[in-house]
Amino acid sequence: MLMIPITVFVTLVIVLAIANLSSGEKKIEHKIERLYASDDPQFLRSMGLLLGPPVVSGNRFEMLLNGEHIFPSMLEGIRSAHKTITFETFIYWSGEIGEQIARALADKAREGVAVHVLLDWVGSSKMDKRYLNMLQDAGAEVIQYHKPHWTGLGRMNDRTHRKLLVIDGHIGFTGGVGIAPEWTGHAQDEKHWRDTHFRVAGPVVGHMQAVFMDNWVKATGNVLHGPDYFPEVEGVGDGLAHMFSSSPSGGSDDMQLMYLMAITAATRSIHLASAYFVPDKLTINAIVEAAKRGVKVQILTPGKRIDTHTVREASRACWGNLLRAGVEMFEYQPTMFHCKLLVVDEYLVSVGSTNFDSRSFKLNDEANLNIYDHDFAKQQTATFADDIKQSHQVTLDAWLRRPFPEKLIEKFASLLDTQL
Repeated sequence: MLMIPITVFVTLVIVLAIANLSSGEKKIEHKIERLYASDDPQFLRSMGLLLGPPVVSGNRFEMLLNGEHIFPSMLEGIRSAHKTITFETFIYWSGEIGEQIARALADKAREGVAVHVLLDWVGSSKMDKRYLNMLQDAGAEVIQYHKPHWTGLGRMNDRTHRKLLVIDGHIGFTGGVGIAPEWTGHAQDEKHWRDTHFRVAGPVVGHMQAVFMDNWVKATGNVLHGPDYFPEVEGVGDGLAHMFSSSPSGGSDDMQLMYLMAITAATRSIHLASAYFVPDKLTINAIVEAAKRGVKVQILTPGKRIDTHTVREASRACWGNLLRAGVEMFEYQPTMFHCKLLVVDEYLVSVGSTNFDSRSFKLNDEANLNIYDHDFAKQQTATFADDIKQSHQVTLDAWLRRPFPEKLIEKFASLLDTQL
């Protein structure tokens, strides 16, 4: 008789674990029908209306290549603040750059600038607690997102992966960078990662601020508003853009929808840089169909120098149909490749925190900036080409001839793809 209560208990534990590892939302199950190309005005209209805020004009964008350019620009932005700073990030670890940013934020807080910092609890677990004390003592408001609590077990697998820094509601930063020593330097060796971040000015910064507020309200219940956070912003350029987000609690499919719509609309080229590339069957089929209708598809991922080998193994397991369709697959060689970039037809550029995997599409809180600008897109494809020069192309023949133990490991790793 003792076995019955034990069985019931074990069953309840399993059910609870499954419930906490899934979002509970329906996922996109059918392919997106190709109704228009990327150069059709309907593409821009659909992307804006389906994904969130409509596309706005008057923006200017600057690409920041690797930590040697990213962090000085971010620090300059922080030090220029007069009224407000809002900062949300996943990775914040100990190290010189972490201390520099904490001190810069604390200095502004002491000057009377309203500083609000939202750190993912898991991603900031390696952060020196001195930084938290430094910020709080200076008057900054610091929140750790989804810190474990018995009342929030259903949120344990929901992490904020967003990377946002907004200065006075006028200047914004987003991209792939985390706050850690690995992102410093210029990708000069395997201890210093390759990544790209973006500095943004113009009306779309208001979208970035709104995305930050989405999680700030969830974490604190406090709404930050008014002209200090959402000032009237004049146009500073001619770039078209919008910022949108996704989360399990509201629109977890938005990121995958964006990728599917962009891939389906592609006519000439798709350049995808992804630190963690583990697409599901629906997304693979969309890429394969694009390649079959003549779209040149190049995908760039990390090579053996990667921080999570399980992800690489799960990724390589799903390359077969892509390679057979003519998709060109590349693995970056010098160091960890952490870029997250999609360029379609040298027109759409999508950048932000989103990885090309189920965790980003279904579980994480993510945010992407979509830029619709031919000149900016050509700049990104040129940088992409430079990265390919330091990469190894994986052919279908080489993929088919990889050793059996490697295939077996990849097969087992692919079983975990919903959590990767």
